[in-house]
Amino acid sequence: MNRNRTYWGFAALAVVAVSMAFVACDNDDDRYDMPSDVVWRSSGKAAGAIITTPYEERIEVPARKAGNTFVAHTVQFGGHEVMNFCVEYDPNQMHSRWVAFRFDGDTRQRNVSRSNEPFADDPKLPSSMRIGSGTFGWPYSRGHLVASADRLFSQEANEQTFYMSNMSPQISNFNAPYWSRLENIVQNHGHNSSFADTLYVVKGGYIDDDMDLLGWQSRGNGKSVAVPGHYFMALLRVKGASYNSIAFWIEHKDYGYDDDVAVPKTVFQDNHQIVSVDELEQLTGIDFFHNLPDDIETKVEAEYSVGLWMN
Repeated sequence: MNRNRTYWGFAALAVVAVSMAFVACDNDDDRYDMPSDVVWRSSGKAAGAIITTPYEERIEVPARKAGNTFVAHTVQFGGHEVMNFCVEYDPNQMHSRWVAFRFDGDTRQRNVSRSNEPFADDPKLPSSMRIGSGTFGWPYSRGHLVASADRLFSQEANEQTFYMSNMSPQISNFNAPYWSRLENIVQNHGHNSSFADTLYVVKGGYIDDDMDLLGWQSRGNGKSVAVPGHYFMALLRVKGASYNSIAFWIEHKDYGYDDDVAVPKTVFQDNHQIVSVDELEQLTGIDFFHNLPDDIETKVEAEYSVGLWMN
């Protein structure tokens, strides 16, 4: 999203330096992803953006909406702290506005298999925002936003994906095989170091417009969870000094595929569900990848290559 900013007198030189030198790190212990002297701090954030923790300055983390709660789930891995994924949780909708994570040298590893479905309330959310770990009831599944297969680098990391803050009430035949097909494409890229040094991922169900919701799912504890009418993904690939992005805006419905049928890759293009990140920002009101320097963000969010991502 293009924004006006106030720069230091030498900002143009600094941006050139970032463009030439900024290479995604393979480990997750880099707090800001770029040299500290060129991090956009308070003067470099989107208007109205809220930054309260260092994790919110990472490239994959969108600008947060006022009134929502930010949670970062971390694990110890390889002798250091790794950010597994983070969540912006809307306490009014009882649903995450987005989840964000990355595939890098640590997190792209496949060391474990899927946990035995340890669904649980998110321990980092206050009790007022917890919805209980039970199912959503027909016709909905507890649909992962960060997929279990996205986080196979450690057992603890995989178990965290079963927190209810990471669950969305998804129509069962949408959850699998349709949505899961797109997740599989992303996972194949994310686990492949030859495709990207780092692959940044944002996913979510669109909950900001009540008119777009399919309704509300009641919980036994008296709380109700918003049922999104659309789901989205925003992806950013960094390979050396090259940046590429793509986004998806997908209506939440049964597309007629059985779970044992392989959904073709071309279906997302055929259904006109591939958009630029700029277009997704207009659809959702979410400012993705706003921690990038402006010159990189403006260019990369305006364009995409279907061939790069969907082949």
